[in-house]
Amino acid sequence: MAPAAATTPSSTAPPTDRYAENHGFKVPFPLHGQSRCDGLTAVGRVKSALEPLRRRGDFAPDSVRSALTGLGYSAGKVQVYPDGPAGVGFLIDIGASPWCVEGAMSSDSTKAEAFGGYPDGTGCEPPRGGH
Repeated sequence: MAPAAATTPSSTAPPTDRYAENHGFKVPFPLHGQSRCDGLTAVGRVKSALEPLRRRGDFAPDSVRSALTGLGYSAGKVQVYPDGPAGVGFLIDIGASPWCVEGAMSSDSTKAEAFGGYPDGTGCEPPRGGH
């Protein structure tokens, strides 16, 4: 008997993982071409703006919001929230393409990622519920 072929994410075979199948709508769209380049630039700007706060240990949401709006992002499009006892998370709805920047800052690092929204969502907010 021949071994079964391995399936990969690009396989056309239906997923056997029901959780992944039922929650695929929560996986954001990747950016391509010029949007990816713009997203990488935005990520670099965000990390550079937040790194001085991280080094000082300033994880106050208001400080992070000020740093992000200082980059020119609209205050109404910047969400900042506590992420554990010594961290802060953020989501920026940049609105072009559309694309978004999401990340977190802690005493260890500043992380950010750009993406192009969600299949069943509006803007940068992940869709709620399921199917």
